[in-house]
Amino acid sequence: MRRKWLFLYISFSILPATLSPSMLSHSYTYLALGDSYTIGEGVPVAENFPYQTIQLLRKSGHDFHAAEIVAKTGWTTDELQKGIDTTLLKKQYDMVTLLIGVNNQYRGRSVQDYAGEFESLLKQAINYAGDNPAHVFVLSIPDWGVTPFAEGRDRQLIADEIDQYNAANKTVAEKYLVHYIDITPGTREALHNRTLLAADNLHPSGKEYSFWARLLAAGIEAELHP
Repeated sequence: MRRKWLFLYISFSILPATLSPSMLSHSYTYLALGDSYTIGEGVPVAENFPYQTIQLLRKSGHDFHAAEIVAKTGWTTDELQKGIDTTLLKKQYDMVTLLIGVNNQYRGRSVQDYAGEFESLLKQAINYAGDNPAHVFVLSIPDWGVTPFAEGRDRQLIADEIDQYNAANKTVAEKYLVHYIDITPGTREALHNRTLLAADNLHPSGKEYSFWARLLAAGIEAELHP
């Protein structure tokens, strides 16, 4: 079965075994923080992973507002921080995702600096989730080194550095007891399967994003129905 090695780390919150009518009728909100991988650079809006996640959750009977996205192509951790600081956001969201770091790696920034900035962003994400870490999901950084865009570059070095960045964000995620979804191995399949890439031959296709959305939707559903 494809991607049987993907891991979704889920820590269940303690909620009533029986959902009340008010809980069933609740309209949920979702904040997605990140960069080009979150906005879905190179694909229609309806194919990015936040949008696809919401559609899956709605099909399962959950009333979700459209995802609110704070992300921009090329953003590093510090640029995402500035984006958050200059965006008028709600005080609280039911679910929050964070996927950031590829541009730190691309620009040759240190993993140590990334880890500190990522931790600050994650603490904010938890705060936006009503201080409930079980409602925060970190997605690992995809490996762009397998794409045609990386032709002529040291693909193994890129993979090694991506792994180092992901080791750092996973350590921080585990420290704060949030969910961690490891999507990186799946993105490496694009080396031999170009249908997983957008037309720009760098970013994921809607097909690839659908795999992320399924994992994320499953994790969110597990929190809504513990």
